Amino acid sequence: MSEVLKVVRLDGALFYNAEFSSPWSFRSPPSRTISSYLQPGSGHVIIYHLLTEGRAHARLEEGKSIALEAGDVVIFPHGDAHILENGSGAETVDYGKELLRIFSHGLKAAYHGGGGEITKFVCGYMVCEPRLSQVFLSGLPRLFKVSIRDDQAGGWLENSIRFSVTEANAARAGSEAVLSKLSEVLFVETLRRYIARLPEDQSGWLAGARDPEVAKALALMHRQPAHPWTLADLAKEVGTSRSVVAERFRRYLGQPPMTYLTQWRLQLAAQMLTSTSHSAAQVASEVGYESEAAFNRAFKRDFGLPPARFRSRSKAQAATPTPQIVRKGRPTG
Repeated sequence: MSEVLKVVRLDGALFYNAEFSSPWSFRSPPSRTISSYLQPGSGHVIIYHLLTEGRAHARLEEGKSIALEAGDVVIFPHGDAHILENGSGAETVDYGKELLRIFSHGLKAAYHGGGGEITKFVCGYMVCEPRLSQVFLSGLPRLFKVSIRDDQAGGWLENSIRFSVTEANAARAGSEAVLSKLSEVLFVETLRRYIARLPEDQSGWLAGARDPEVAKALALMHRQPAHPWTLADLAKEVGTSRSVVAERFRRYLGQPPMTYLTQWRLQLAAQMLTSTSHSAAQVASEVGYESEAAFNRAFKRDFGLPPARFRSRSKAQAATPTPQIVRKGRPTG
């Protein structure tokens, strides 16, 4: 996972600090709505909430609710609209209509509710490269929670976030940079804890990353995607047989190792075509293709367009005008 996260380019922050008294209820819009308030051309946006005091319930708009308590982090990795609430009878406030106010307000504590039981929480987001992040996001449910209060490290992280939110309220120098790093740490730590508690019979990329043989092979391919890997090379480096590596990949990822490597190389190529000025030949070389022609054929087979047309279409889409927004009181687009 560490090798994947190096190229996914996580960029996050906390954006909302709340103290609500029951009954209360609010709807968070889908992340594609929130992304325009972050930065032009944002990637995929993951939303999460950390409860620091009290209780709440979280649910997708059409789903069952899950109970939350202090120390829980609830994450919506695919950016679904969702509802957080505590108590009954409160009208659900649609925060999709108040995003301008929320982002302009910054991390000053917001208060809302009916005067009952207190719940305190902070809300954060994580922006990541949409294509490359699908490697690990595809193995995550639409909603899940993890407690970070069950050991000393998690308690330290929570206390650090609470302290830094207070520092941000006091407009201390460097507080935004600290919160950005803590936000990333919180997200990665939540993923680690989620992976650790997966059932033994679970399949998917995250479960594969926990398997010793698959994890070693994945790390090698992600660390050196342009290397001319063969199944025999991978097995030798992992320290097992070719049949074991192949069987474990099929069990967890549903495909052979070389198929996975090809798909990852092409995802890297797509990211490079949209974020650099490298020629198609340069991109082909950097992701492990010996010839530009072979790269063009593979890329078109996977994306439906040759690299040059893919790049021009992506640039045209990125050039679509974005409305002016305000984030923490400053124009950003």
